[in-house]
Amino acid sequence: MLELLANYTRNHRLAARGFKPKHVRWAIVCDADGRFLSVVELGDVGQKKNRGQVFPLCPEFERRAKQAGGMSEFLVDTAEVVALYGKEAQTPKIKKKHEFFGSLLRDAGEVMPVLNLLAALLDDQVELKKLRADLERSKAKPQAKITFQVSGIFPIESGVWHDWWRKRRQTAIPAKTRKIAGKQMVCFGTGQATEPLERHPKVEGLADVGGLTMGDVLIGFDKEAFSSYGLEKSSNAAVSEEAAYAYRATLNHLIAKNSQKLAGARVVHWFKSEVKPQEDPLAWLMVDEEEGELHAQQRARDMLRGISEGRRPDLANNYYYALTLSGAGGRVMVRDWMEGPFEELAGNIIRWFDDLAIIHRDGGRLALDPWFNSVMRSTVFGRTNREKAHNLPPQFVVKMWRVAVCCEPIPQAALGRALARFKADIVDKDKPFDHARMGLMKAYFVRQERMKGGEPVMRPCVNEEHPSPAYHCGRLMAVLAKLQYAALGDVGAGVVQRYFAAASATPALVLGRLVRGGQFHLNKLDPGLSHWYEEQIGKVMCRLGDAAPPTLTLEEQSLFALGYYHQWVDLRVKKSQENN
Repeated sequence: MLELLANYTRNHRLAARGFKPKHVRWAIVCDADGRFLSVVELGDVGQKKNRGQVFPLCPEFERRAKQAGGMSEFLVDTAEVVALYGKEAQTPKIKKKHEFFGSLLRDAGEVMPVLNLLAALLDDQVELKKLRADLERSKAKPQAKITFQVSGIFPIESGVWHDWWRKRRQTAIPAKTRKIAGKQMVCFGTGQATEPLERHPKVEGLADVGGLTMGDVLIGFDKEAFSSYGLEKSSNAAVSEEAAYAYRATLNHLIAKNSQKLAGARVVHWFKSEVKPQEDPLAWLMVDEEEGELHAQQRARDMLRGISEGRRPDLANNYYYALTLSGAGGRVMVRDWMEGPFEELAGNIIRWFDDLAIIHRDGGRLALDPWFNSVMRSTVFGRTNREKAHNLPPQFVVKMWRVAVCCEPIPQAALGRALARFKADIVDKDKPFDHARMGLMKAYFVRQERMKGGEPVMRPCVNEEHPSPAYHCGRLMAVLAKLQYAALGDVGAGVVQRYFAAASATPALVLGRLVRGGQFHLNKLDPGLSHWYEEQIGKVMCRLGDAAPPTLTLEEQSLFALGYYHQWVDLRVKKSQENN
């Protein structure tokens, strides 16, 4: 995993050792002679949460090195440090950082002369006062990041100072903060002999899934219980300085640019060879239902066809990699790791949507491919989507993500959650059937049957030849409910609201009584319609055999629910056709 992360950094030329991307909110604009002109806001100007412009290769000192002696960053730092702006700017600590910032500019002036002019600007108290006044008028915050722009050019974007910075950074950082001196060990990331880095750089972007705002470490051994064989700190998992900063750069980039939040975790993924966003099968799992007209599984089928016909050799030899991450106590927790051929991934996505396919509640067509988060939310209680997302157990979501990506069996816990939610909603006549929930229950049985080596008998719509009596008990319940409505109209709490829970658990005890009550409803209908309903009841009861089962297990209760839904939709379609 570490090797793949490091390779991504090299292949995509991300900022690695000594560099990192930074958001910069403000720029000090100067003319070619270094005279101050104005302060301008960068990024999405006018937005309340504007973080500024991203500069991909900003210099970076290690946090521990800065804490050791009042050091500042180079070319980019806070307005407080650069311009002595704010209430705390006159403290000895900030003044020392300001002086250090200027000294770095003068030192770098040897390779980039314009930086000498900027250092002189910061030494000029008159110009510095104008700069602070402009920052105040712009309502800039002292902790906002700021850089320079000279004659329309940002020095931070120049590569002239990069070699100087690499040397300067090495001399500024105490050796003990970089490597464990005297120890040659095999690097976990490269397989080469190296002096292991003592403290690894922190991974950012996991604050919304349990991480710290300042970042979390992926590899760290700060407690004796984490160590073994007498090794100290990160020598327990030796990684070179170059490899450590390379994997950090990849993770920061993927979390910021290509990650999805799933309950209490974030999923990041990438490919061995570049894949266009519109051809990313994992992204299709996250397509909202409103965008489902694009039909994710159809796109996956077209892509697989292109691979098999030789039209897409670039995808045939490609591989995918996916990490599920969260934060805990300042550490990056790797919840799951998946990898495999691109062709296999596309096939698994097709199977996921195929297995979830369910007849639309209006009949006549299949429901749209459900968004992954819609499937998850269909298993929990809550009035709003935000409440449902909050109630989702992170471990459950992580497991279901793996189920979707790797085509694993759906756990029985998912079936139980979906069934409980279905029973709660069935008593409310104003709540329509949830397609994602019904599709999840159907997918459970499809995958169970596939595991046994047989052809799945569970279909998206009603299957009159289904072998399970529990399924036909649900169908019978739907026929009786439709019969009551045809005879009496809306009676408030009908047979479904009053008897569904009991009938799905003990059908033999309940259904017989409901069938006998249905005879009175038949007498209230026209002869033709009465005969039609009698025929429907007879067809279903023929599939039950001698009697309905006395009790049903969790799986059988789910079959009961699916049989009810399938028959309910089927009767609705037939009724509509007859009316036409």
